[in-house]
Amino acid sequence: MLTPRQELILRKVVEVYLDGGQPVGSRAVAADVPWGPSTVRYELAMLEEHGLLAHPHTSAGRVPTDAGYRYFVDRLLPDAPVPVPAQPLALTLVRREVDEAMRVTTETLSQVTNLLAIVSAPPIETATIRHVEVLVLQPQVLMVVVITSTGGVTKRVFTFESPVDSGLADWGVSYLNERLVGLGLGARVLHQRLHDVTLGPSEQRFLAAIAPAFTELAAMAEDTLYVDGAARLISEYRFQDLTQLNDVMEMLERRVSLLGVLSSALAQRDVFVRIGQENEAPALHTLALVAASYGLPQRSLGTVSVIGPLRMDYGLAIRSVRSAATELSRFVEDVYDEG
Repeated sequence: MLTPRQELILRKVVEVYLDGGQPVGSRAVAADVPWGPSTVRYELAMLEEHGLLAHPHTSAGRVPTDAGYRYFVDRLLPDAPVPVPAQPLALTLVRREVDEAMRVTTETLSQVTNLLAIVSAPPIETATIRHVEVLVLQPQVLMVVVITSTGGVTKRVFTFESPVDSGLADWGVSYLNERLVGLGLGARVLHQRLHDVTLGPSEQRFLAAIAPAFTELAAMAEDTLYVDGAARLISEYRFQDLTQLNDVMEMLERRVSLLGVLSSALAQRDVFVRIGQENEAPALHTLALVAASYGLPQRSLGTVSVIGPLRMDYGLAIRSVRSAATELSRFVEDVYDEG
């Protein structure tokens, strides 16, 4: 634990460094605190001993370490004024389309924070069936269309050895919409209703033939990530190590790696902050991650996050991520209630 004086001086150093990006000297700090330069120099030395500040050999000033940023975020940030995003993160114009909501959230979050923004969409297995269509394309060819509660549309074509009775196809539309709408794609009862032993032989064979349109939908789907601001990350954060830049670019290209990074935020109740070496992914060892989960009251469905340099505006990043997660939670509650 630091003394109140040390905390104030650390906060001043972090704020000045975040604003200007240059090592902060004792005179710059002393100009804004009630203690003289000699006292400030002593406290800066103590903060350096605590591992919260570093002293670049080419400069007389100090810069925050990862631990210094962590102390600032955990203990000092609530006392600092938090900027209000200039652009609201409201989704009132896209209440029906999940894809559009995710895209708008990602773009807006990146613009507001000037950082790399990433939003993970709800996994398809959490969706429910909203509507089913069975279309006869040719006498022996049918297409099954499934529309989910999240606005997703999938199409599956089936070829039969003999012509399909049009009356059987019409029956299939009525049965599937009556018995499957509102069920989750991974629900056990979904499989039971597709293998209903109380039906006649022809109906059972028909449902068995088109069952993969429903039972394989979740297994074949890929988790979706929305990313915006990669160019900002590269231009704003000057990568001096090309290997580090390549690692970051590879992580952005590999969806699985990013999902693994963001999965830690799913179990968190509030904003999840990882600074520098706190990140498990080597590509993020010189960057900071701010993330939060969104979803239904009893279940997280995805994450909202920003990635940027250690010298980021943590107050703006935390507020913006929290606001975006809250808005998306309201949005998906409405969508899933409609399912």
